[in-house]
Amino acid sequence: MKFIIDNLALIAIAVVSGGMLLWTSFSRAGAGGGVAPAEAVRQLNREKGVLIDVCEPAEHAAGHCVGARNIPLGQLEQRLAELPKNKELPVLVMCQSGARAGRAAATLRKHGWARAQAVAGGLRAWREAGLPVDKG
Repeated sequence: MKFIIDNLALIAIAVVSGGMLLWTSFSRAGAGGGVAPAEAVRQLNREKGVLIDVCEPAEHAAGHCVGARNIPLGQLEQRLAELPKNKELPVLVMCQSGARAGRAAATLRKHGWARAQAVAGGLRAWREAGLPVDKG
């Protein structure tokens, strides 16, 4: 008991830091995580993945990943027929920051595309990784 009282500050720091580690783990798992841009490129090239941009048409026109199909998030459920028939292929979902892409990936998984994942960080992370962006 004396040890606990003498080291109360250290114990509190350990508990808080452990809680923060658990929080980040659970928040990533709940959001569906996402793949890094480099992993997305690997899945696109080696596993014949499909890249879907869920931005609005004006955002897509301002800049998007080369080869991305534009299906705005609000139209996604109505346009599922435009996605690959083979639901085992990777479907990588992209938006500007990754927030809408996470919701879109969850929607696609609900409809049977088990390998639907958001690209973590969205178009910003894609650009920071030096990957090609198309305009128009």
